[in-house]
Amino acid sequence: MNHFHAILAQVQTLLSSQQPRQVRALLDGLLEEQLLSREYHCALLREPDGEALARKISLTLLEKGDLDLAFLSWVCNSLQAPTVERGTSYRDHGGHSLCATMELGSPEGSYLELLNSDVDPLHLYRLYDQMDLAGEEEIELSSEPDTDTINCDQFSKLLQDMEMDEETREAYANIAELDQYVFQDTQLEGLSKDLFKHIGAEEGFGENIEVPVEAGQKPQKRRFPEEHDMDSKHRKLVPPSRTSLNYSDLPAGHIQIFTTLPQGLWQISGPSTGLSSFLIYHGEMPQVNQVLPSSSPTVPSLPESPDRPGSASPFAPSTADLPSMPEPALTCRVNETEDTTSPSPCQEGPESSIEFPKWPESVEQFQHSLQDKYQALSESPSGPLVPMELVRARLERGSNKSQERELATPDWTERQLAHGGLAEVLQVVGDCRRPRETQVVAVLGKAGQGKSHWARTVSYTWARGQLPQYDFVFYVPCHCLDCPGGTYHLRDLLCPPSLQPLAMDDEVFDYIVRQPDRVLLILDAFEELEAQDGLLHGPCGPLSPEPCSLRGLLAGIFQRKLLRGCTLLLTARPRGRLAQSLSKADAIFEVPSFSTKQAQTYMRHYFENSGMAGNQDKALGLLEVQPFLLTHSHSPVLCSAVCQLSKALLEQDTEAQLPCTLTGLYVGLLGPAAQNSPPGALVQLARLAWELGRRHQSTLQETQFPSVEVKTWAVTQGLMQPTLGTTETQLAFSSFLLQCFLGAVWLAQCNEIKDKELPQYLALTPRKKRPYDNWLEGVPRFLAGLVFQPRAHCLGALVEPAVAAVADRKRKVLTRYLKRLKLGTLRAGRLLELLHCAHETQEPGIWEYVTHQLPGYLSFLGTRLTPPDVYVLGRALETASQDFSLDLRQTGIEPSGLGNLVGLSCVTSFRASLSDTMALWESLQQQGELQLLQTAEKKFTIEPFKAKSPKDVEDLDSLVQTQRLRNPSEDAAKDLPAIRDLKKLEFALGPVLGPQVFPTLAKVLPAFSSLQHLDLDSLSENKIGDKGVSKLSATFPQLKALETLNLSQNSITDVGACKLAEALPALAKSLVRLSLYNNCICDTGAKSLAQVLPDMVSLRVMDVQFNKFTAAGAQQLASSLQKCPQVETLAMWTPTIPFGVQEHLQQLDARISLR
Repeated sequence: MNHFHAILAQVQTLLSSQQPRQVRALLDGLLEEQLLSREYHCALLREPDGEALARKISLTLLEKGDLDLAFLSWVCNSLQAPTVERGTSYRDHGGHSLCATMELGSPEGSYLELLNSDVDPLHLYRLYDQMDLAGEEEIELSSEPDTDTINCDQFSKLLQDMEMDEETREAYANIAELDQYVFQDTQLEGLSKDLFKHIGAEEGFGENIEVPVEAGQKPQKRRFPEEHDMDSKHRKLVPPSRTSLNYSDLPAGHIQIFTTLPQGLWQISGPSTGLSSFLIYHGEMPQVNQVLPSSSPTVPSLPESPDRPGSASPFAPSTADLPSMPEPALTCRVNETEDTTSPSPCQEGPESSIEFPKWPESVEQFQHSLQDKYQALSESPSGPLVPMELVRARLERGSNKSQERELATPDWTERQLAHGGLAEVLQVVGDCRRPRETQVVAVLGKAGQGKSHWARTVSYTWARGQLPQYDFVFYVPCHCLDCPGGTYHLRDLLCPPSLQPLAMDDEVFDYIVRQPDRVLLILDAFEELEAQDGLLHGPCGPLSPEPCSLRGLLAGIFQRKLLRGCTLLLTARPRGRLAQSLSKADAIFEVPSFSTKQAQTYMRHYFENSGMAGNQDKALGLLEVQPFLLTHSHSPVLCSAVCQLSKALLEQDTEAQLPCTLTGLYVGLLGPAAQNSPPGALVQLARLAWELGRRHQSTLQETQFPSVEVKTWAVTQGLMQPTLGTTETQLAFSSFLLQCFLGAVWLAQCNEIKDKELPQYLALTPRKKRPYDNWLEGVPRFLAGLVFQPRAHCLGALVEPAVAAVADRKRKVLTRYLKRLKLGTLRAGRLLELLHCAHETQEPGIWEYVTHQLPGYLSFLGTRLTPPDVYVLGRALETASQDFSLDLRQTGIEPSGLGNLVGLSCVTSFRASLSDTMALWESLQQQGELQLLQTAEKKFTIEPFKAKSPKDVEDLDSLVQTQRLRNPSEDAAKDLPAIRDLKKLEFALGPVLGPQVFPTLAKVLPAFSSLQHLDLDSLSENKIGDKGVSKLSATFPQLKALETLNLSQNSITDVGACKLAEALPALAKSLVRLSLYNNCICDTGAKSLAQVLPDMVSLRVMDVQFNKFTAAGAQQLASSLQKCPQVETLAMWTPTIPFGVQEHLQQLDARISLR
C-alpha cells in the first residue's frame, strides 16, 4: 500500500499542473506500451474527476510489477512534453490569451531516456547540479562579475558518466541534435523579431521600474528567486506584472533569451541603434531579504568555480559579460544613465495603445483574401433584399410508427422570433458553448425561402469585420462537394472549388486546426448531399493525412472528432432523413414566409430597381385580383416570378391579367423564351432538369449541355446562371421551382415513361415497392396543370404541336386515376396536395369530383397550413356544399387565414389552439368586426380537451378569465360556447408537472358546469396526491353534471380518501363511474368509502383495485355493497387481501370483480 501511495503522490503531482492535451499524451503512451486496453483508454479519456484519474493510472502502473526509476521517468516525460498554453493575461489578434509560464518536472532514469526525452537540456544540467548538492547548505548567489555561478567539474563529471554508459554511446548523434536544438532555433528567431513590437503599455514584463546603479557600485546580496524552467524551443511569455513597460519604441533586432541568466534576463541587441544591447528581466521577484514561501520548490545555489567565472550554464554567457544589476533587476540600456530608462505607464499618458502580435504572414494574407472573396459575392442577382426574422424551431417524434424525428409545427402565438437576426442566432451558440465542443446550428426552410442568401449574408457580415469572434468563416455550397466516389481531405472541405483561386498552404491549415473554436463552417443546401444519412453513427476518426470519403469527413465533424470546438451552420430543406442528423443540434431555426407587407415591399423595391417606379401600384393591382398568386407571394422566389411577369405585362401596355395558377405563371415566363430558342432547346433543358432532380442535384457542368447553342440560350434567357461561389463552368437553374416546372414539362411530353407509371409522379398514393421520393416536390402540381389545361395556352406555347399532342393520352390516364381515389383514406398532407393538383388543372369536372368527396370532419392536426393551403382549402369547402368540422390545431395557421376559414358558412365548428383563437378574437374586436367575432366564438369548441403541458392549462385558465371579463354577472346563457359545452377533460402531465400544475386546473374547474367526464389518470401517473384531492373535492358542488371521475394512479392515501368521501355526496345524483385504481388507500380510507357508498344513488361502477387495504377493509366494502342495489360492479382485487378471502366475498356477492 505504501508503494501505491508513493506512485499516487507522483501521478497526482504530475496531473495537477498539466493540460488536457498533455494528459491525453500520457494515456496514449500507456496505450502504445500495451499497459492499457483500448476500451479502458477511451474510458480514462472521458474521466471528469482528476483524483479518480490519478488513482486509476496509479493502479495500472502498480499492476505491472516492480517499477524502476526508468519507468517513472518515462511517465514523467510523457506528461511533461513542452507546449504553449494560453492564459488570461495576454491576447492575440483573435482575442485569445497567451499564458506566460511553463513547468517541467524532474526527469529520472537512464541517460538514454533523458536524451530521448523532450526535456530542456538546460533543465537537465541544473537538475544534475541540484542532485549533486543534495544535503548541502544553500549558498546565496551574487551577480557580481567575479562570482562563479556553476560548477564545471560537475558538468565534466556528467559527461564522463554518460560516456561510460555503453547504452548511451550509440546516442551521441542525439547530442549534436540537442546542440542544434538550442543554438539554431529558427522559430524562436522568427518570434523574437516581432515579439515586443506589439506589446502595449499594459502588457509589460517588469514588476517595478528603477534607475540602474552607477558603474562600480555593488548591489546588495539577495536570494535567488524561484525560477520557472523553460523549454527554449517552446517558450511562453510571462504573466503581466503590476507595473508595465512600453516596448513599442524598441529597435528591431535579434532577441536572445536565456533562462539561466540571473533573474531571467533577456538580452536584446539593436543593430541599427548603435546600442550594445538591452537587458529585460521577466518573472516576479521578491524584495530584498524576502523569504520565499515554503510551499515553493527552492533552487539551491551552485558552488563557485574559479575556472569559469560568472557562468550560469554551458549555454549561457558569463556574468562577467553582463552589467551589474540593481536590486529590482529591471529593464535598462547597457552603459546608459538614469535618463534613458523606459517610461512607466503613468509617464506615458493615455496615448499608449495596445498592439497585439501578428499572425504568420501567410495566415493573415489568406484571411484578407477570403474576406475580399466574400465581399465580391455580397450582391444577390435574385432580387432586392427584405429583412426576415428567423423563427426558433424544434424536432419532435413523428406521428407514424417509425422513430424518426420531424420538424415540429408550433402554434402561431408560440413562435419565438429571433428579433436580433444573425446576432441572436450566434448568441445562442455562445450561450450554450462549452470549451472545445462543436456547436451545430441549423437553419431550415422550404425551397425558395432565401436560406442560401441568408447564409451568404453571414459570410459577407464576417468579411466586413462584424463577427470578431471568428477568425475564419468558410461558406461551402454542398453541391460543390457531392462527387460520387470522391475522396476528400479536411482542407478540401474548408477550401472547396468555390474559393478558387485561393489556396490554403500547410501553415494556414495548421493554424486553423489548432484553433477550431475560431472557425465558422457554413454548409449551404445540406439536403443535396447523399452522404448526410447516418452521420451521427457512421465510422470516423481523428484527423488523418490520408483522404477519406465525404461521409467519413462529415461524420467526424458531426461526432466532434474533427475541428472539435468549431461552429457548424447548416442550411437545408426540412425533408427526408435530415432530422436524424439534426437530432443533436444545439439550435434550430426556420426561415418563415413573407408577410403580406413584406411581399408588397419586395415588389416596390423590385420595380424601383428596374426603373419602373411609376408602375408599382399597377403591379400590386394586378396581384390583388388574383388571390391565389397573392398567397403564393409569401415565398420570395414566387414573389420574384410574379414581379417578372408583371413587368413583362406592363411593358406590353395591354390589359392582360396575371394567371390564376402556378402553371400559368411559369408558362407566361417561359413562353417568350421558348419562341426564340433553338429547335428542341426547351425539351432538352427539361430532360436535364428531370435527370438532375432524380439524382437530387440542381447544378451541372457546361459539358453536360447537349450543345453550345442550348447552353448559350439558357444563360441568355436567365434560365441558367453561374452558381454563386463555384467555378465558372458550373451552372444552376435560376430557382428550384423552375427546375420542377421543367421536369414536369419533360414528363408531360415524353414517350419514354409508360402511361401506367405516370400516376406515381403525382405522389398521392406512393407505392410500397420502389416508391418515388418526390425530391422535385413541385412536379405534381405542374404536371397536372400542363396535362389538363388547354394545350394552346399551356403546353403548346412551350413545345411543338406534335410533341404536345402526347399530353392528350396522359390526360385520360390521370383522369381515371384521380376519380378512383378515396379521399377519406388520404392523410392531411396528401389531401392538400390533391386539392392543389385539382386547382392547377382548371378542369371543372375534376375539381367538383374532388371537393364533393371530402369527408365532413377534416383534421389537419400537426400538418403545416401555409397561406396557399388555406386558400385552396377554403375554396374547396365552399364548392362542396356541405357542412364541415375542422381541426386546425398545431398547423401554424396565420390569424388572417384562421379568420377566413372560420367565417365560411359551411364551417359549423372548428378546433384550434386556445392561444391562437383568443388572439383572433382580440384582433377582431380591435378591428371592429363584431359579427365575425360572434361567429368565431360560437363555432369554437374544445371538446374533448386534453391537457398535456402546462401551457394547455394556462390557456384554459386564460379562456375562463376571458369569459369572466365578458360576463361578470355569471349568467350561464352568456357563457362562451367552448366553456359551456365542454363534456370531457383529461389531465396528463406526469408525476413531476402534475402536482405543480393541478392547483391551476382545480381553480378553473367550477367554470365548466357541463363537465361529464374528468379523467385525471395518466400512463406516467399524475400523482396529484392528497392535496390535489382536497382541492378537487372543493369543486364538486359546481360539477353537478359529472358522471365519470377517474382518480387512478395519483398516490392517494387514507387522508385523501377520507376527504373524497366527505365530498362525494355532492355528486350523488350524477356520478356513475368512480375509479381509484392503483393508489395507496388502506383500511381507514376503505372504511370511509364504504360509509358513503349507500348515499351514491347513481353510482354503477367503482374500481378500488391495487390499493393497500386488507381483508378488514374489503369486508367493510362488501358489507356496504349489500345496501347498494344500484351498483353493478365493484372491482376490488388487491395483493394485500388473501385470495381465499376475496373468493369468499365474491361468492357472497357476484358483483365483486377480481379481474
